[in-house]
Amino acid sequence: MLTGKQKRYLRSQAHHLSPIFQVGKTGVNENMVSQIDDALEKRELIKVSVLQNCLEDKNDVAQDLAEGSGAHIVQIIGNTIVLYKESMENKQINLP
Repeated sequence: MLTGKQKRYLRSQAHHLSPIFQVGKTGVNENMVSQIDDALEKRELIKVSVLQNCLEDKNDVAQDLAEGSGAHIVQIIGNTIVLYKESMENKQINLP
């Protein structure tokens, strides 16, 4: 579990990132979860955009993605989800 200070630090790091995944009408599927897991291993911190035609609630989408990939939800703002997962091989972010 991330502390408030760690989440604040990760939000500041994610501010300049662009969303690299989009969740659309089909919602979350296993292929998407595995791709997000791979991206988290390489980058540690990613943004996911939830499109307006997505039938699921953005909070449910965030929960599904976090549980499937073993990541932490840093922030849900608007239709954008910020996810963090510590990398085993490519550690780049040192949390306070």
